Formats: sequence, structure tokens, C-alpha cells
Amino acid sequence: MSADTMGTRASIAADLRRLGVRRGGVLLVHSALSALGWVCGGPVAVVQALLDVLGPEGTLVVPTHTPANSDPANWTNPPVPQEWWPVIRDEMPAFDPAVTPSQEMGIIAETVRTWPGAQRSDHPHVSFAALGPAAEKIVAAHPLAGMLGENSPLGRVYALDGQVLLLGVGYEANTSFHLAEYRLPDPPRQTMGAAVRTADGGQQWVTWTDIAVDSSDFAALGQDFDRTGRVRTGQVAAASCRLMRQRDAVDFALPWLLAHRRPAGSPPHPRFDHEDRSGSLTST
Repeated sequence: MSADTMGTRASIAADLRRLGVRRGGVLLVHSALSALGWVCGGPVAVVQALLDVLGPEGTLVVPTHTPANSDPANWTNPPVPQEWWPVIRDEMPAFDPAVTPSQEMGIIAETVRTWPGAQRSDHPHVSFAALGPAAEKIVAAHPLAGMLGENSPLGRVYALDGQVLLLGVGYEANTSFHLAEYRLPDPPRQTMGAAVRTADGGQQWVTWTDIAVDSSDFAALGQDFDRTGRVRTGQVAAASCRLMRQRDAVDFALPWLLAHRRPAGSPPHPRFDHEDRSGSLTST
């Protein structure tokens, strides 16, 4: 492997600056370490580079979702026998922000989650972790219903005018597009469930009704957003990356979804998929 294909903390930081990551800003990162090629120091070097570029006044945010802690009645990839459902609901370990690992979000996100000083929201499906001065404001009081809406970490990144970095992943991983779904009139809804901690440290299965989020058209949405000229593209190590202002992405997505999503009364909405591998919630 030639030297120009090796990523280091310093070279990745230089690439991020060139791409336009703002010092002192809020940055929501969706990532795939494998896309960067060989990195000296692996995910630790990548997180160090991100923090170097953001500086001490900046805040790094990552998704730390746990989609397996969901109602087995909705599992389709793969499904499980119906007779297992009550056992899973009774025995699923309760979500604990301090110890429950993220699932299918990538090793960079998991490294941020375990980083000294990281704070994590307490949603049993779609938690986020953050590092930096705005971390507490972003992750505190993550509501059970409205999980990716205005009062979620996504909504707080929007309020803070944060950036989104797709680090070696595509638009299907851009969770911020889900915030636009919450702004649609009368979006489809579904009943969800998860194991949560009780006050005495035990486990309780809870259910709630929320937006039936759907990332199946995010790649097409992203292609059209690219054409607006509001996306910066470039290489970070070996990875093709996109950087955008989150407000631009969400504000573009809302009219796009209104124009392209099927109207009410159409065939059933796809169900939550606990086997997502994209870095964003998905459906099947």
C-alpha cells in the first residue's frame, strides 16, 4: 500500500478542514471506517481528527441507535416465531445509555460513545452520543415518542445550525432526513416497543405510537439534493464524503417528500427493521 493511501490523524484532519468542517461548530457524523482505507490508529485516530478540527468549542454528535431493542412483532429481517415474542419482550435487556452498545452504526460511532466525557441520550431505539460543550443540550431529555422529531437530538442539531458529515456512507444513512418526515402533514404512524429501565434498575417493556420512519427513498432524495449546490463533496483518506448544513438538507427534504411520498390510503407503510446496516433507521 502506497503512502498516499494511508490515513493518519493529521491527514484526516487536513481533509476534513479542506472539506469545510467548521471549527467550533456542531457536527453530526455518519460513518464507515472501512471506506477510509487503511488508517493508522483506526477509529481512535478518526475521532481524534474530528475533535482536532472541531476544536474545544465544537461538538461531535453520532448516532448510537439500538434497533434490536424493538417489538419482535415488527421484525422482518429476519422474522422470529410468534411464540418467541412474549419471551423477547420479557427478557430483552433494558436499554442503559452507559453500557448498551450501539448496533450497526459503525465502529467510529461506537468509539465516540465510549470516549471519555461522551454523553448519550436515553432513547431505547435511536439514542445519540455527543462530545463537546453542546453535548448535554443535544442529548438531554430525548422523548420516547417524537424520537427523531423537533425535541430529539436531531431537532437540537437543527436549532444549533449544525453540519452533517457523511463519512464514506451514502444518503441512505442520513438520519437528518427523518426530521423532515416529522414535519409532514399526517405522516403514517405505528406502535413501537422497547425494554427500558425502571427506577429500581429493573426492566419494563413499554409501547408508544410514533412516526413510521422510512429511509427507502433517501438515496433518491439525496441525489436531487446534490443538484442544489449546497453539498460539499471530497475525499477524506480513501472515502468519498459529503458535508452539508443540516438545515439545508432538512428544509430541502420536506417539499421533496411531499412531492414524492405516496398519499394517505396507499398500501401499508414499511415496518421498522431491526437489522439496519446503513447508519440510519430503515424499513423493509
